Amino acid sequence: MSKILTVCGVAKSLRLGWRNWRTSTRLLSMKAQTAHLVLEDGTKMKGYSFGHDQSAAGELVFNTGLVGYPEALTDPSYRGQILTLTYPIVGNYGVPNTQQLDELGLKKNVESDRIQVSGLLVQDYSSEYSHWNSVKSLAQWLQEEKVPALFGIDTRMLTKIIRDKGTVLGKIEFDGQLVEITDPNQRNLVAEVSTKDIQVFGKGNPIKVVAVDCGIKHNIIRLLVKRGAEVHLVPWDQDLMSLEYDGLFISNGPGDPSLAKTLIQNVSKVLESDRSQPVFGICMGNQITALAAGAQSYKLPMGNRGQNQPVVNVMTGQAFITAQNHGYGIDSESLPPGWSPLFINANDGTNEGIMHNTKPVFTAQFHPEAKGGPTDTEFLFDAFISLIRNGKEGSIASVMPKKPVLVCCFPQVSKVLVLGSGGLSIGQAGEFDYSGSQAVKAMKEENLQTVLINPNIASVQTNEVGTKQADSVYFLPITPEFVTEVIKVERPDGILLSMGGQTALNCGVELFQSGVLQKYGVQVLGTPVESIMATEDRQLFSDKLMGINEKIAPSIAVKTVADALKAADEIGYPVMLRSAYALGGLGSGLCANKEKLEDTARKALAMSSQILVEKSLLGWKEVEYEVVRDVADNCVTVCNMENFDPLGIHTGDSIVVAPSQTLSNEEYHMLRETAIKVVRHLGIVGECNIQYALHPSSLEYCIIEVNARLSRSSALASKATGYPLAFVAAKLALGIPLPDIKNAVSEQTTACFEPSLDYIVTKIPRWDLDRFHGMSREIGSAMKSVGEVMAVGRTFEESIQKALRMCHPSVDGFVPHLPLKRAWAEQRDLQRELSLPSSTRIFSLAQVEIDYLKFKIVTVFQNITVFTVFWSNTALMSIRDIKNIQKHKKKLTDRTLLKGSLCNLLSCFN
Repeated sequence: MSKILTVCGVAKSLRLGWRNWRTSTRLLSMKAQTAHLVLEDGTKMKGYSFGHDQSAAGELVFNTGLVGYPEALTDPSYRGQILTLTYPIVGNYGVPNTQQLDELGLKKNVESDRIQVSGLLVQDYSSEYSHWNSVKSLAQWLQEEKVPALFGIDTRMLTKIIRDKGTVLGKIEFDGQLVEITDPNQRNLVAEVSTKDIQVFGKGNPIKVVAVDCGIKHNIIRLLVKRGAEVHLVPWDQDLMSLEYDGLFISNGPGDPSLAKTLIQNVSKVLESDRSQPVFGICMGNQITALAAGAQSYKLPMGNRGQNQPVVNVMTGQAFITAQNHGYGIDSESLPPGWSPLFINANDGTNEGIMHNTKPVFTAQFHPEAKGGPTDTEFLFDAFISLIRNGKEGSIASVMPKKPVLVCCFPQVSKVLVLGSGGLSIGQAGEFDYSGSQAVKAMKEENLQTVLINPNIASVQTNEVGTKQADSVYFLPITPEFVTEVIKVERPDGILLSMGGQTALNCGVELFQSGVLQKYGVQVLGTPVESIMATEDRQLFSDKLMGINEKIAPSIAVKTVADALKAADEIGYPVMLRSAYALGGLGSGLCANKEKLEDTARKALAMSSQILVEKSLLGWKEVEYEVVRDVADNCVTVCNMENFDPLGIHTGDSIVVAPSQTLSNEEYHMLRETAIKVVRHLGIVGECNIQYALHPSSLEYCIIEVNARLSRSSALASKATGYPLAFVAAKLALGIPLPDIKNAVSEQTTACFEPSLDYIVTKIPRWDLDRFHGMSREIGSAMKSVGEVMAVGRTFEESIQKALRMCHPSVDGFVPHLPLKRAWAEQRDLQRELSLPSSTRIFSLAQVEIDYLKFKIVTVFQNITVFTVFWSNTALMSIRDIKNIQKHKKKLTDRTLLKGSLCNLLSCFN
């Protein structure tokens, strides 16, 4: 495949100027194979092939998932479709072994025996990949299976076309390979993907389940076998009445359900008979069951395809985030007597599942088996097996999760005290101005009298003018003494502790422990203080996680230097030392020996009564999730982030990228599932942040910490996704269920969803260490930065280049120069600069010659992910190659262009 040269990453450094700088502009070798995407209305888009060079036609659909392209490509429900992935960078984590089999003889890492899509469209393809479980690139896999794929397509524009027009037919066409546009929905796609023979999985298991193969995903079979089922996979047109079974399952599948007439008739006979065995259908199975019962199906305007669709259980009101992939729906109004909706889509109100009112028959339009996607509704497989085991005594209501008991009940409040941040200083206050102002707006929207304490006069939340501002503002320090005096005067009946960072949280805990809140009848809104203490007290936190068998680094909480030394001897050096109730990682640090530990522990105990000595996981990936939970136990993860630097650097001092770039579907949703499990166990209500250490070459992970409050990461996540975390958290603290809160952007859909980004966000800290002569530039677990910038781009190169430039006006991006063009040390040790984290390491990385082997040696040494290496290598090659293009620009032809006029672009180089 041709080398891709990135222009956007070096535009400013080559004096292009912003006026001619274009998002995602690419220069390609003239050897690159081009093709066109042609829509049925004549719209034509030029792209570049990275798959099999063969024309193909189909229905254009889009998927908004952030991860899971190997799973999506092999999902039989995509048969006959040209799939558009909205996430802008595809191929980052490569492709695992697609031939590896599991214990059932199914392909372990994919969802069927082959790639099912007719074609693939992406904006930006990463030809190099970074993942321990990958064995080949996405391009290699597509070429092996003879599937065409194009990058360089404006997927955002294409998604808008599909969204506006609904069904869109099109084709990928190469020169000299004409192909007609056809509608795959006119074919019986179910017959195409169904098995031809009966297959048995989990032979010998006690429960016999007949699974009708309409295009079944491998993970469905795995989950049924895991629960004790002997699965008999039968063809789509199998006579069901002649079979003996304990339960009947109808799988997912592609196309128009009304074309599977034989199957509809066979299921209808089962429903009309006196057979009492439970029936469970997923996706196509939902539609087939409904049609067999006498309901009507219809083509959805654009279908629901992605991993962030919210559905609500009609019986309990509980909301779940689900994976979906369907273009047809069931008209709930057409359900015959005796049938009822079981699930509905929280966004558009469409049907997401049905149930029989008296028989053990139920369905789900979404994919509880996930792969890819969230596992929130996997319990439906347990419900199905429970119905089988319970026999005639069972009912759908008896096997479904019960209506959740409220986590806590909040009394009606009329006046709320909001604790703002502490004084402006490194590591706090600035980012919490956002949190406090959003919280105040939420309180005022609910017609509550609001009192704010904040010592910072230069902040938005303390403005006297403006809509939805606090009724009273006290410019006082956030200390127990001052807050107590305000409580005496104002007599609030509710208090918010989670909006002012660590200072407000610590103050609230002290007020609770001293009895002030109880004395004056002040209710803590949101997360209970006991839960806050469980996250802040290192020993309590460790005990809580051990109680649910969650993984944390081996650690011991101590209160003296002597005990810290004993703990380190027991755990083994190096160790990480962390302080309880600490601000910005204050007092923490990596200790490689006894002397370092003794010094660090003494300093930490001067500011905190407790420290945690834990095994060092230096070099592991650091990943974060922002989690939201309401009083009814509804949970969503709003944003995940991956640190550029490996573990050992405070998040506030690390370059952070959202969403994560090197996590597979398995890793992403493993950590997501764990986050929700932990948050529920701790009793969080509102918003919190959970941080992980993920082993760079396995699925092993450890939980580092949970912040039971809005954090600086929360502010970043809110800006990155457009999801107002503080506003929503404040509403949840009042006891309002998450599904009842409106999406602030659309103002029509619910806030109970997980944003799916089609862009990359990069956050880079800003340091002013050079103001102090002799100050070390090295960074670690204690925060030193004084601020941060955030940049948004459609490629990683664009995003990080923007952020680097914003950090300092003298920085031209990813260049081998220090800010203000300061000189490097006369005796430089480049390998040491790369191996030790510092505020200037990104510029040291740019200093390395363009040699992949050298890159790999230095980066593996200090565990920056290989994805970063490839990006750095590409960026540096771009600088050299574009400068070389300047010298030979007259020889270039318009064939080298992907977008725009290269001549106009290059004329700006002079």
